[in-house]
Amino acid sequence: MKQGVDLLFHAFLDVFGQDEAALRAAKLGRAHRRALYFIARNPGVTVAGLLAILKITKQSLNRVLNDLLDGGFVERRAAPNDRRMRQLRLSPKGAQLETALWDAQRPKLVRAFREAGPDAVAGFRRVLSGLAPAEKRNRAIGSIP
Repeated sequence: MKQGVDLLFHAFLDVFGQDEAALRAAKLGRAHRRALYFIARNPGVTVAGLLAILKITKQSLNRVLNDLLDGGFVERRAAPNDRRMRQLRLSPKGAQLETALWDAQRPKLVRAFREAGPDAVAGFRRVLSGLAPAEKRNRAIGSIP
């Protein structure tokens, strides 16, 4: 199992290392990347919703969100049904960056999934699903293309 954790850790670093140049060019870091990713996957997510997804402190999220808002990567608007709630969406600039980040990661993932084959990919998803909390597991499974 420790070998599996070692591989998971190194794979994570390598896959997410693919987008380091684009992040540096935008003067952003990995925390910004996580926020961009989950805002892109959940358009209209509230700040409270993003806090629940990322499981970070409000202070940490505020710093990251302020950078993304100031940089023009994210837009914050009042919810149509409750003006007190603030919803987050990627701006066109943010969507362009998020696409560039995904495009940097995607070839490595495609290659690995193709080399492993469909049975291994299904097994990998079952393992990851078993590691994820139930409330996130069900959501992720439904959204995997």
